[in-house]
Amino acid sequence: MQFGLILGSPSLTEMIATARRAEDAGFASVWTIEFFNANGLVRLAAVAGATRRIQLGTAIAYAFMRTPMLAASAAMDIDEISGGRMILGLGSGTERMNRDWYSMPWEGAPAPRIRDAIGLVRAAFAAGKGGGLRYEGTHYKVNIPAYTRGGMARDTIPVCLAGVNKGMIRAAAAVADGLICHPVYTRGYLDDVVMPLLSGSNCRPYPYIITAVAEDREQARNEARAQIAFYYTTRLYHAILDVHGWRPIGETVADAFRRGDFAAMARAVPDEMVDAIAIAGTPDEAREQAKRWEKYSDHVILYSPSVGMNRARIQQNLDAIVDTFGLSNNGG
Repeated sequence: MQFGLILGSPSLTEMIATARRAEDAGFASVWTIEFFNANGLVRLAAVAGATRRIQLGTAIAYAFMRTPMLAASAAMDIDEISGGRMILGLGSGTERMNRDWYSMPWEGAPAPRIRDAIGLVRAAFAAGKGGGLRYEGTHYKVNIPAYTRGGMARDTIPVCLAGVNKGMIRAAAAVADGLICHPVYTRGYLDDVVMPLLSGSNCRPYPYIITAVAEDREQARNEARAQIAFYYTTRLYHAILDVHGWRPIGETVADAFRRGDFAAMARAVPDEMVDAIAIAGTPDEAREQAKRWEKYSDHVILYSPSVGMNRARIQQNLDAIVDTFGLSNNGG
């Protein structure tokens, strides 16, 4: 099994250093994330210039807060900088993120629109060799007769899609090279919902696993627990819990969040949920727990929690993940 790493370092300088450490340790990939205060594509370009071999991905870049043409051109730029190591991961974000964070309209169900966006991205890649670009989709229409893109590292770039619920997973199966799984997927949800929906497609899953490593196993487990609780304040994700009959837990977490009772949020997440979602424990325990994910993919992405953790501990955990899952500790 190959390992990827989410570059969640507290600063850009630390992020680049972490990417280099992961590359030296034999990780297969590193990935940037995007938030209201961080541009995932800009960050990935910085990492591209500072690394040599490791695959580079966005997990995710927002699809609707920028046009597909801007996403495509950024991906081609990063692919050229890196010598062909780019994976473009796109996601819709929630309605609130689009409206409140970026002042962007929310135009109905996101899955049909994101299929169209990926169609335009792929058309832009294909047109890079020349001949102009004309795209007629339901949501996006582009006409650039003079379009060309010199210096492309490859004829095309892999495109992944992030999804939580069935509509977006079906979209990934239809148009994407990979599904960026949500950090609060349980293995039961992968078994019962995700893998059947991907069956027969060319879309590979990338499990995206909350990972906390510490010599104090309870510290690691509680860090993972707090991150899980944070995500389940969003009721959009509660469908994942239905596979296990855990929706009442999600409601308890969401209610505690509304009251501002953050300790109660974490307490509401039982050990069995931590075990179903995360890798959390000592280094030896973490390596053993990672084996639970082998049947879903040969390439998983490890993600440090951050909720309730100070900057130093976040970086310490990222370093521990690199040390724990580097090739020297995994038969390499």
